[in-house]
Amino acid sequence: MVKTILLGMVICSSVAFAQSTSTQSAPTTTERPTVQAKSEDVKSIDAILAATYDVISGPAGKKRDWERFRSLFYPGARLISTGKRPSETEVRARVLTPDEYIERSVPFLDKEGFFERGISNKVDHYGNIAHVFSTYESRHNADDAQPFQRGINSFQLVFDGKRWWVMTILWQGETPESPIPPEYLKK
Repeated sequence: MVKTILLGMVICSSVAFAQSTSTQSAPTTTERPTVQAKSEDVKSIDAILAATYDVISGPAGKKRDWERFRSLFYPGARLISTGKRPSETEVRARVLTPDEYIERSVPFLDKEGFFERGISNKVDHYGNIAHVFSTYESRHNADDAQPFQRGINSFQLVFDGKRWWVMTILWQGETPESPIPPEYLKK
């Protein structure tokens, strides 16, 4: 009798879980950004990486072209920063939509210059998908001798037969505990 009751509870909870997850709205894959991407921004893997770095870079107070930024991302795309705060030991991930990234970035970009560029890319490409480990350097001014931050952006890209799209950018800044390995610093 106890086994029958337990089995019934497992089946009911499994059905309830399946129903609850199936009613969550998933991002639609048929929507496209309202602004058409510049063809030169999305014609190749190198082009979409360069456009991504270019659109977020500029001097303090310079308004970024956020419509151009949005046009690079596939619907449902995510930007994910990882790391730990100085006072913490736990690594955390912050998952953002492109619009949430914009919302969080504007106050910083209004008061600080920010220039980020890829210095080395390791590309793995198969069919319509690509993964790029793009080592980056960030500066407050384009001509700063030293970056204030380095790290790795992990880009996941998809080619839809016409253009490249950013699906995900996952990044981690370099720290003394996690220096960038030499193989990701090769030009």
